[in-house]
Amino acid sequence: MDARKLILLVGALVVAAITAFMARNILMGAPAPVANAIPAAAPQNTTEVMVATRALPVGTILDATSVKFVAWPKELIEGAYYIKGESEPAKLQGTVVRFAIPAGQPITQGALVKPGDRGFLAAALGPGMRAVTVPVSAQGANVSGFVFPGDRIDLVLTQTVAGGGDGPPLKASETILRNLRVLATDQKTDKQTDDKGNTVVNTFSTVTVEATPKIAEKLAVAQTVGSLSLSLRSIADNQSDLEQAIASGEVDVPTDGDPKKEKEMLARVAARPMEGAGGFATGADVSRFQRSTVPGKSSDRSGAQPMPGSYPGGVPVKKGPVVNVARGNAVTEIEVGGKN
Repeated sequence: MDARKLILLVGALVVAAITAFMARNILMGAPAPVANAIPAAAPQNTTEVMVATRALPVGTILDATSVKFVAWPKELIEGAYYIKGESEPAKLQGTVVRFAIPAGQPITQGALVKPGDRGFLAAALGPGMRAVTVPVSAQGANVSGFVFPGDRIDLVLTQTVAGGGDGPPLKASETILRNLRVLATDQKTDKQTDDKGNTVVNTFSTVTVEATPKIAEKLAVAQTVGSLSLSLRSIADNQSDLEQAIASGEVDVPTDGDPKKEKEMLARVAARPMEGAGGFATGADVSRFQRSTVPGKSSDRSGAQPMPGSYPGGVPVKKGPVVNVARGNAVTEIEVGGKN
């Protein structure tokens, strides 16, 4: 190789090395490219319509959480849909679902019954249920101003039991029915609002609830026994009621683990009114000067004896010496000096 070719080769290597060095410096010093999010283009040819936020079965009373507006293709919009700007969700609160609406489906005007419309109350009732109107006491009306259609309540019966003695009567109250759905208050099926849209709180003297035929019979009797008061239930109470129902075997839990069946079971438990033994309180639980038992019958000239487990006039009877007499397997307690 001659000197000229060698010089050219060395020069080419030097130029290549310098070029590589400069390219490396440029790449190392340049900031890493940042991927900028391209804003999604607003959907074209859509209009916001009102849809159900959850499955709305027949008889559901709508509230603020039942519906929302979502974008919907204009070519699929029908004249019966509720369109944003033309309808307000607040005006539909208190309306009742006439036909079942799946979650996410548009709500049509024909699927709802507004308060005051013919057949409103019948549409609000579940299958096999009855609407029963009961009076509430003035004391119970204090909370009734905050009870609205769609809420769930317990009914408390307060009564006075005279008994057969001369002592003061027994005063007692007990929860006779639970988880009753309110359909109307004082024949009003929706919330009352003022000019500013605020809810007007009014007390009322009657409440219409949803009940089974058997519970309707019990309500008719309860009105003649004493006075009825309302007890507003918390939404969280349904979970504890479900656990009790499962433990007692009242509810059949799906064994196949199907989420749809479990959801249906939860809905049934949450919606059913409950009867049976509830809590109770007597006058003695409130005041030491009140009774805790029913006054028993006192003995008289006819030889009538006190009721078992009770005292005449509420005062214990002092006994003299007694003797236990056994006749076969029967043991009789006889007071000394008394008749055997």
